[in-house]
Amino acid sequence: MKKIIKKQSKKILEYTAVFTREKDGRYSVSFPALPGCVTFGNDLDHAQEMAQDVLELWLETLSDLGEPIPIEKKTPKTYVGRMKVSFVNTPK
Repeated sequence: MKKIIKKQSKKILEYTAVFTREKDGRYSVSFPALPGCVTFGNDLDHAQEMAQDVLELWLETLSDLGEPIPIEKKTPKTYVGRMKVSFVNTPK
């Protein structure tokens, strides 16, 4: 009996992850290209580890279910930050 081996190809995919510090000090992580794919971490390092795990599991599950893998369009690196500005509101 011949054993059939399915050829697997490994791809490197890149997704934008949004890290948000919550009121309790922990971090939530979401992926805009993968709605519903979220996780949490006790600190930023832990959140990054958890994000890696959930991202791999999310894509693996989509593949197992025969669902298409969303590919995020390649864009320049995006950095999200907060800016402070002094503003005087002049009533009309």
